[in-house]
Amino acid sequence: MLSISIFAAFEGSGDLYNWVVLPLLIFTARIIDQSIGTLRVVFLSKGYKNIAPILGFFESLIWLLVVREVIMYVSDPLCFIAYAAGFASGSYIGLIIEEKLSIGNVIIRVILPNEDTALIEAFRQEIFGFTLIDGEGRNGKVKIIFIVLNRTNLPKVLDILQNVSPNAFYSIEDVKQVKDGIFPKSTRRFFGKEI
Repeated sequence: MLSISIFAAFEGSGDLYNWVVLPLLIFTARIIDQSIGTLRVVFLSKGYKNIAPILGFFESLIWLLVVREVIMYVSDPLCFIAYAAGFASGSYIGLIIEEKLSIGNVIIRVILPNEDTALIEAFRQEIFGFTLIDGEGRNGKVKIIFIVLNRTNLPKVLDILQNVSPNAFYSIEDVKQVKDGIFPKSTRRFFGKEI
């Protein structure tokens, strides 16, 4: 039976390979597969059902190759450390990549004192649609602004918030699906969807 190791091309002198090369390869491969896994989950949660299976294929293929190497060198503690460190690093890097891609929509909820109307006027001058609701908080009447927008436009809205009402309370959450509404025209597309 022919057994081929993806890491076999790197095998050289025993100690250098076992203590340096193999742990680095395992660490790097785990970063790649965990980053892919993190992106796969993000794409699923944002409704990109077509790309998730492709990412899942590569994620599991890399994982199997790495686990095979770790099991072959089961007595080497550096392989286990590299495996765990690659997993942790890959999760972090996957989230950074997802953040840079700015995929999907978010909802921003802003709560203002009732008399603070400057922010409302600033949003009216922009092309973002919003919903304004009267509410009541601990210290009296408030205005609640809801804005649903593409994540690529989030920095612009946060700049307006910071410049016009720096003390305003706000929260931001991901939105899985949006229908209708007033949105600025999106020019970026990702796998056939506007982002």
